[in-house]
Amino acid sequence: MKFERELLKGVAPVVVLEILSRGRMYGYELSEAIEQRSGDILTLGRGTLYPLLYNLEAKGLVAAEWAESENGRKRRYYSITGKGKDQLARQKEQWLQLERGVKLVFGLGGVELGPA
Repeated sequence: MKFERELLKGVAPVVVLEILSRGRMYGYELSEAIEQRSGDILTLGRGTLYPLLYNLEAKGLVAAEWAESENGRKRRYYSITGKGKDQLARQKEQWLQLERGVKLVFGLGGVELGPA
């Protein structure tokens, strides 16, 4: 399923921070992890992922460093910072509340609200 750009734009930063909270990764590896962890629902192409990573780095939420991989190639590895972990915790709480609200509106939350 292809999501509208604005919808994906809102969820992408928190998804990237969540995946990086599990360990440092280079871009392609991060992209693959996002697809795998989301059951192939979320896909971030290079044109979306790298500008997002640069933005998160500029905000101090992720750090990047060049390192040599096992096959001898130099790759840019990204890791979440302490500031990024704090931001992730706040955003996860907001997403959980948003999910609850949307489920209630759609009648999927187990709690039916009467007409306003």
